[in-house]
Amino acid sequence: MAAAQMTTAASSRVFRPPFDGLRPSTIKVSSLTFRTGGALNLGSTRGLVVKAATTVAPKYTTLKPLGDRVLVKISAAEEKTSGGILLPSTAQSKPQGGEIVAVGEGRTIGQHQVDISVKTGTQVVYSKYAGTEIEFNGSNHLLLKEDDIVGILDTDDVKDLKPLNDRVLIKVMEAEQTTAGGLLLTQASKEKPSTGTVIAVGPGPLDEEGKRTELTVSPGNTVLYSKFAGNDFKGSDGSEYIVLRATDLLAVLP
Repeated sequence: MAAAQMTTAASSRVFRPPFDGLRPSTIKVSSLTFRTGGALNLGSTRGLVVKAATTVAPKYTTLKPLGDRVLVKISAAEEKTSGGILLPSTAQSKPQGGEIVAVGEGRTIGQHQVDISVKTGTQVVYSKYAGTEIEFNGSNHLLLKEDDIVGILDTDDVKDLKPLNDRVLIKVMEAEQTTAGGLLLTQASKEKPSTGTVIAVGPGPLDEEGKRTELTVSPGNTVLYSKFAGNDFKGSDGSEYIVLRATDLLAVLP
């Protein structure tokens, strides 16, 4: 059977249906080719540009999140290294923090109404790939669920993070520098640690009555956790930290 082929014209534009107050997002495709019964031609996707953020029309000056959602004004990405070297846009790390500028009315658990636990003006850290990006009032914002907030951070050092809900802040143990035979390990060959010391814990998850259930680990505990869980951060002293859910903890080590 002959291979079916679909080719879009160079620099064609596709618009999503507009909604009141929202400008249509634009997806620009240049010479994108698909073939059934074969692989995607990656060489023809160089011109692919996707604008993911939703833009709110200037006439709207306020935005009210619904339910357990919050609106976060995203912090600017670092444009220089600690040594003062200017970073290109591709090397700038995606921000994971910002300021709460609006909150929803909360959510209902059973017959209980539970308010949002963070207030406007609070500086928070959130999961890396959470929420929907929105361009609003000339700034980048993120609309996300309260549960996607990792914790509150009032300083520039992650060791001061106050975890929310069922999350736990852990200082990761340093990876082994040498093998059992004394050979020095390269950075690439070092195994990612999965043990660390608990620095801070959240107030616990909500039960069916809207009450907090205390976590079973405490600051100072040494724990074993799932290797690929959580969000990784680096402290101001170079130490590695991870924030994960209590359900990702596997054991407490003596």
